[in-house]
Amino acid sequence: MAETLLNGTGRRKTSVARVILKPGTGNIIINDAPIDNYFRLETSKMIIRQPLELTKTLNKYDISANVVGGGISSQAGAVRHGIARVLLKLNPDFRLTLKKAGFLTRDPRMKERKKYGQKGARKRFQFSKR
Repeated sequence: MAETLLNGTGRRKTSVARVILKPGTGNIIINDAPIDNYFRLETSKMIIRQPLELTKTLNKYDISANVVGGGISSQAGAVRHGIARVLLKLNPDFRLTLKKAGFLTRDPRMKERKKYGQKGARKRFQFSKR
């Protein structure tokens, strides 16, 4: 069921990634830059490749992703989520494998908001009895 172009959206924290998958040789381009130039940390590159390695499609498709917002780790997680969703569109048989690994679940953890009358989300100003 390989179509020419498949796309999906991945999210984590405040990052949003639009991922496009097309048949190719395994090139991964993020924001018009090769993965090695965009993500310097090896862990970020590993996170992005996880769904491809799990489904044994690492060198079968070219991936182009446009990611905005958040930090480096958050963006890597968003791209991974997007890739997993695109692979699911490509082949519904991957669902059990990707779901078991937790790649289809959007990570709901967000930064807690700062409360009024406080220094931060949880931190208080020092209490003085007198």
